[in-house]
Amino acid sequence: MTQTTHFKIDYLIHGSYKTFYIHSDAMNQDEALHWATIDAGLCQIPKPRADRIPRLSQRQAEQLGLTDVEWKAA
Repeated sequence: MTQTTHFKIDYLIHGSYKTFYIHSDAMNQDEALHWATIDAGLCQIPKPRADRIPRLSQRQAEQLGLTDVEWKAA
């Protein structure tokens, strides 16, 4: 059985501070950026979760106003 953890993700979108929590098997900077783009409405929510959806690069996200993505175990 896979160990899952809650993670806190913080980011700025157009200068506004946002934060949310997610329950996931693992987290790294790329995953945090991906979930932040979804939370900010820049990408679609995968349905079902196993679906592959296009991911934005950090540069693309920054061009759309999403910056300063940070995460930590909650």
